[in-house]
Amino acid sequence: MKRPNIFLISFIILIFVILGIIVSFINILVDFQWFSDLHYFDVFFKKFLTQLTMGVPIFVLVFMVLCFYTNKIIRDYVNFAQDIIVKKNINIYRRLGIAISLLIALFITLYAATNWWNDLLFFVNSVDFNETDPIFHKDISFYMFKLPLFYDIYNLLIVFIPVIIVVVIIAYGLMYLSDKTRFYEISDRDGNLFKAIYNKDILIKAFKEVVLLGFIFFVLMGIGHYLKAFKLLYSTKGIVFGATYTDIHVSLQFYRALAIISFVAAILLLIGFYKKNIKYIVAAPAIIIILAAIMVITETAVQNLIVSPNELDKEKKYISYNIEYTKKAFGLDRVTEENYDMKKELTPKVLEENKATIDNIMINDYRPVKQAYNQLQAIRLYYKFNDIDIDRYTINGKYRQVFLAAREMDHESLSPQAKTWINLHLKYTHGYGVVMSLVNDVTPTGQPAMIIKNIPPSTDTDIKIDRPEIYFGELTNDYVIVNTKTGEFDYPSGDKNVQTNYKGTTGIPMTFINRVLFSIYTKDARILLSTDITKDSKIMIYRNIEQRVSKIAPFLLYDDDPYIVIDNGKLYWIIDAYTYSTNYPYSQPYRSMGINYIRNSVKVVVDAYNGDVKYYISDNNDPLIKVYSKIFPTLFRDIKEMPHGLKQHIRYPQFLFDIQAEVYKNYHMTDPQVFYNKEDAWDIAKEKFEDKIEYQESQYMIMRLPGESKEEFILMIPYTPATKANMVAWMAARMDGNDYGKLIVYKFPKNTIVYGPLQIENMIDQDPNISKELSLWNQQGSAVSRGNLLSIPIDDSMLYVEPLYIQSQNQNALPEVKRVIVAYKDQIVMEDTLKNALNKLFNLNTQQIPQQNAPSNTANDTQKQLIENAHETYQNAMEAVQKGNWSDFGKYMEELRKILDELNKSVKK
Repeated sequence: MKRPNIFLISFIILIFVILGIIVSFINILVDFQWFSDLHYFDVFFKKFLTQLTMGVPIFVLVFMVLCFYTNKIIRDYVNFAQDIIVKKNINIYRRLGIAISLLIALFITLYAATNWWNDLLFFVNSVDFNETDPIFHKDISFYMFKLPLFYDIYNLLIVFIPVIIVVVIIAYGLMYLSDKTRFYEISDRDGNLFKAIYNKDILIKAFKEVVLLGFIFFVLMGIGHYLKAFKLLYSTKGIVFGATYTDIHVSLQFYRALAIISFVAAILLLIGFYKKNIKYIVAAPAIIIILAAIMVITETAVQNLIVSPNELDKEKKYISYNIEYTKKAFGLDRVTEENYDMKKELTPKVLEENKATIDNIMINDYRPVKQAYNQLQAIRLYYKFNDIDIDRYTINGKYRQVFLAAREMDHESLSPQAKTWINLHLKYTHGYGVVMSLVNDVTPTGQPAMIIKNIPPSTDTDIKIDRPEIYFGELTNDYVIVNTKTGEFDYPSGDKNVQTNYKGTTGIPMTFINRVLFSIYTKDARILLSTDITKDSKIMIYRNIEQRVSKIAPFLLYDDDPYIVIDNGKLYWIIDAYTYSTNYPYSQPYRSMGINYIRNSVKVVVDAYNGDVKYYISDNNDPLIKVYSKIFPTLFRDIKEMPHGLKQHIRYPQFLFDIQAEVYKNYHMTDPQVFYNKEDAWDIAKEKFEDKIEYQESQYMIMRLPGESKEEFILMIPYTPATKANMVAWMAARMDGNDYGKLIVYKFPKNTIVYGPLQIENMIDQDPNISKELSLWNQQGSAVSRGNLLSIPIDDSMLYVEPLYIQSQNQNALPEVKRVIVAYKDQIVMEDTLKNALNKLFNLNTQQIPQQNAPSNTANDTQKQLIENAHETYQNAMEAVQKGNWSDFGKYMEELRKILDELNKSVKK
């Protein structure tokens, strides 16, 4: 059999290693230029420098230890073997030992530098929480910033030392077995196997090494038991998270005893070796094993015989710790609770006083709005509205809540033949503009009434957009090269396309060296070979805003719902970022995420045109962001530096609010006994959405809170008792001006029944008039679906509003708001508009509650049907244009003309 060519294999391995080094070096060069382009080079360098600073001493220390033991083992092997050939090859063995030591040291160093750098920076830059834990009375910073690094080092050493012990035992065992004459000594020693195996010199050498390592191991065990005591604050063995009665009165005492015994065992091991007394050596681990077994038995006995029969009495103190520290960790200790007495009646006067709330009641849902935007405003196949954002703007002097979406370039929607390299990377470089509609406004056919629309953006409002191009967004996943000879597609204009060139400052210049560099980086030689790329061209990478911000600051948790903002004629993205931890003592982890501390401490702003990224600190009281500010002094800015126009659009994030609302449904109970029995547990209210029962989403709305003088933008969620459907409370997060971040819970009186959303849904189902109409619509080739049921608090009363959508079975039909259901107490009405529903329910004068562009009430049934037919025909015509089917487009336009003629005749009658 032919032996493998060692030289060839080595050469191939060397080639792959060199290629790997080159690729890594290229990635570093690209990142270096990208961070420098964004003026965050020091952020990039900080991580690299920290990893280098900790990596070098770790590598040197581990390498020296490994070299010492490999060299000693090799030397002992050569001396013991008494073999001329072995002695000749001693240098080869030593080089092999150095190579193995080098590889292992490199692996450990890479692991430590990759995983510990953040913990090291936390340790060095630690700041106090000025809050101590209730058991050891240490500042919370010890658990958040220092303890993780101790665990890192301990966990590595407690594995590393035993591995060396095993290697030493195996190595010296193989040394002995390598001398074949030992097996023949049995007959020479009267058949005594022990005498035959025993060799004093080699055993003493082996035992000496093992004892020294064993001493270090037992010392480590002592340190480990000391550290395990602090881990009791994260115990999951009791009825609540954190140390419980058994943990404190049993486990903690045993950990302390085991720590002392481990140190004693280390000393006994040395004494046993020097006195050559095996009893001392065996006693060391035996005591630890026995004590550990006693610990397990005692824990079980105390838990079952003492704690369980008197659980509330024994655990009461620890339950209160869990409640206190969970609320602190999730920012719920600052919640203000107020009574919502439900004593007032809704009257025309009360509704008029809360006109701003009524004017902003959402009768559209973001899901059908997204559908409508994409069908009516995408304009071309390659445009897409990825998400619908909810925000508030002062429009023509009025504070209004709006839906808003960015029209992004979606390369996936291009036809296959259009997906050329030039189109994907040089031509179709950006999206264009936004669409905006009021949440309470619909067209006569039930579609969102758009106040900003079309390309270029057109509007009758005072909101202007001077820079509509979107180079950085949620769908911008490919790199692009701008300012090329090809020219960039800007936007469609009739049957022509308007071209542009990028005028921003971002991007990496396409010098010859960079063209070579990025050809390798992207694995695409066309960057180097293309004649369309010039010295004035620039490449943009990491254009997806979530990828972009994560690349700069990966240690933050980012919200998955960025939202677009219009300010001073430009478009910006705002992304909420969170500091978080799993190390807050006594705090209940949130679901499977494991997070038990979170703050929305950072607002990230990304310029949609220029790609600039700015991090603003929105919570200066958060110790984690204080530490990050010390680590990266040039990365973060104070929120005061944020432009005023952008500051008006910062929102309390739904992600954080939902977590807090979920935690608060149990942790509003502050009495340990009530908490233990779950006597007053709440649940998030449920509703029927699209014929399925599900938990309500928290809702943004503009309303005037009780006791306040004017309306404001809030985020709210209603609560019900855990096992019932009536409403028991509602939580609101404020976010305007100086009230940003304040959480309020309004609690209903115990002796009053307030209908919950699901109860209102059931009342709607049981209403004979509504049920009759719903059944009729469902039988006429249409499908009826319900929107979100809104529970709207108004001056110590509760109003419920739910839009109804009707969608024809036509493949391209859109859901349309056809009816609005309004409920108050036991009364329910359904009308074609919110204005008419309120008028019917409260006998309002039609001038009291104006509604923007509400469907006309003067149209008869024939006219309404003609309007619906015209709208559907127009949609079909637009889809025919998008598909390039001009014959169908002509047919639909002719059909539309006939419908409009009939409508005109009907109006004249």
